[in-house]
Amino acid sequence: MTARTRITIASETQRRAQARAAELGISVAEYVRGLVLNDFEVASSKFDISTMFDLIDEGPPTDVTRDKDKMIGEAVWAEYRKTKWR
Repeated sequence: MTARTRITIASETQRRAQARAAELGISVAEYVRGLVLNDFEVASSKFDISTMFDLIDEGPPTDVTRDKDKMIGEAVWAEYRKTKWR
């Protein structure tokens, strides 16, 4: 189900949107729909930065500076084993 929406934008913004849509070979409406959908995808793809740096307070404490080579080796070995046995 779709709904019709009217928006008001500055003339210069409209001109630029029309030019960009023309470059992409799509209508201005499709261009705007794509922008809105992309915004939703970006917002939903945000993640907790603490997971990237292993800042979760679970399991035994680690010292990444001291143990990084061992940790990388274990991760590479685990990945190798996954692909080796497929």
